[in-house]
Amino acid sequence: MNWICLIIAGLFEIGWPLGFKLAHGSNLKILWISLSVVSMALSGYFLYVAQKTIPIGTAYIIWTSIGAIGTFIIGIAAFSEPLTFTRSFAIMLILSGIIILKISD
Repeated sequence: MNWICLIIAGLFEIGWPLGFKLAHGSNLKILWISLSVVSMALSGYFLYVAQKTIPIGTAYIIWTSIGAIGTFIIGIAAFSEPLTFTRSFAIMLILSGIIILKISD
């Protein structure tokens, strides 16, 4: 159950930079910034729950990595950010680190 909470925390971690990005140039700035704040709070809460049984270092790295990789993918898919070899390689290194960290537990 705590691993599910950690994944949920990571997904909410994607919500706050997305909300900030959507607030730029929008008439709904307050709505998008509110989404960001709620996402931050929920992300922190689910991380808190996950850390009951998951070591803090493992939980934190996976939490931030889900947020980073998810935001990277959304940036490419929704905001036409560049997909270069170097950026893709960097994301693969992060993903590899998560897998190695999980295997080592």
